[in-house]
Amino acid sequence: MNYSLFIAGRYLRSKRRTGFISLITYISAVGVMIGVAALVITLSVMNGFETEVRDRIIGADAHIRLTMFHEIPMRNWPAAVDSLKVIPHISGISPFIQSKGMLRRGQQIEGAIVKGVDLRTVAAVSDLPKTIVAGNLDFENPAASPFLNAEAILSSSSSSSSSPSSPLLLSGLVLGRQLAFRLGAALGDTVVLFSPAGMTSLFSAPLLKRFIVAGIFETGIYEYDDAFVYISLSDAQHLFELENQVTGLEIKLDRADRAEIAARQIEDKLPYPFYPRTWNDMHRTLFRWLKIEKWLYTILLSLIILVAAFNIISSQIMIVLEKRREIGILKAIGATRQGIVKIFMYEGLIVGIFGTTAGLILGWALCKAQQTYKFFALPGDVYFLDSLPVRMQVLDFIVIGLVAMGLTLLATVYPAHRAGKLDPVEAIRYE
Repeated sequence: MNYSLFIAGRYLRSKRRTGFISLITYISAVGVMIGVAALVITLSVMNGFETEVRDRIIGADAHIRLTMFHEIPMRNWPAAVDSLKVIPHISGISPFIQSKGMLRRGQQIEGAIVKGVDLRTVAAVSDLPKTIVAGNLDFENPAASPFLNAEAILSSSSSSSSSPSSPLLLSGLVLGRQLAFRLGAALGDTVVLFSPAGMTSLFSAPLLKRFIVAGIFETGIYEYDDAFVYISLSDAQHLFELENQVTGLEIKLDRADRAEIAARQIEDKLPYPFYPRTWNDMHRTLFRWLKIEKWLYTILLSLIILVAAFNIISSQIMIVLEKRREIGILKAIGATRQGIVKIFMYEGLIVGIFGTTAGLILGWALCKAQQTYKFFALPGDVYFLDSLPVRMQVLDFIVIGLVAMGLTLLATVYPAHRAGKLDPVEAIRYE
């Protein structure tokens, strides 16, 4: 065994004259352990939230959205669908129409983002059918729903049975939960949807159509639940005067991380004026902030390890002062300066390895326990999750381990070089 490593281990285990100093060293190791565990838990929780947000956004927005530049309606979209089908890793394609409108129920009026979807293909690109919390995703025959209330039917029966306002002829729509709450709309209620498409002049009126609330969805993302309303593709084409045109195509892949590659292949297949955007492009600011926030927490929580590193510096300096005689004797019998430096660097390295390893194991164990037993629950009426999400990544463990080892190793540099510079004659003159 290397004598420097052997002596470093003896110094750490010493209890005769440096017991108190060794205690400080052990406390420093515990500080490193707590800092590493805190970093592991924090980054794993942030990864969990990021994954949940990404999955919910992708579930509502698909992996790639193909539109025309300047939001020009897409005319020959069936041909575009045929061209996209030959691109690998595409698992679903669905046309959509998206524009702004206004909803009215009674005296309550709210703005909304109106999205027309094709019921036959929407499930292949979106999680919309899975997010329905009341009613169903039925645009064609909502009057058959058992949830229809008498007020909606009676208010519509005053007109002739052949009138488009008859409840048996009304189309259905699906509202976000927060939007339905603000409108005061429940399943079976009749609402009026206004479209600005018909307002071509100051004296023209907007297009409007009456709908029955067939379903209510909840994604857990407030911006979607508070703004979106879904109708059938044909109703959207009528309301926004698009005839057989659509706003664009939503595309789903077999894996979300292939979106960038698939977008480049789509650009090669369908060049300008087609404009593919990935889920990351559409929400770049949000995901960029999540990454910045993750690194910010990493830097801030590293201060815990830094405090432990300062404790290591102080304990090492005290050991150097306490062991002046031993260092002088070692140099007198032939120990080199580099050998003395290694003794104290090994000592700090042992503390760092112990603290880092114990911290990684503790952090992993607590995260695994949360994943399995869900000790930390979240209120469902506030958050869109029932428990604290945790997602551990190997790269985070590697980075945290390297940061902790680097800080503890740097903490030993000054005391080790201070010990290496000791003059053996001066060190043992008065001993």
